[in-house]
Amino acid sequence: GAILNDIIAGGFKIVAMKYTRLSRETAGAFYAVHKERPFYGELVDFMTSGPIVAAILEKENAVEEFRKLIGATDPAKADAGTIRNKYAKSIEANAIHGSDSDANAEIEGDFFFSQLERF
Repeated sequence: GAILNDIIAGGFKIVAMKYTRLSRETAGAFYAVHKERPFYGELVDFMTSGPIVAAILEKENAVEEFRKLIGATDPAKADAGTIRNKYAKSIEANAIHGSDSDANAEIEGDFFFSQLERF
């Protein structure tokens, strides 16, 4: 949909993508780093409330460029035109996840995709 169009328009190449549903266990494992934070329960609730699209993207300086494209975690603070500014409803339902480092991007990509699932 619209979010994928924004990603492609931002110059990103999709090298892996799947449409799936997360169990509470899987969502909890993915967001384990946030387990002690006050929004954790609502985040897991949201991430298990319907299907998600998981993707691995490529671009020069991909993590930095993607974080600019998606905007601040709090949609009220996200710059105009960013994905979260346009599509997010709240901090927990913020429309999109983006890795915060190259190392985490690799870990998170491996969480969802085997090497055989990558283009």
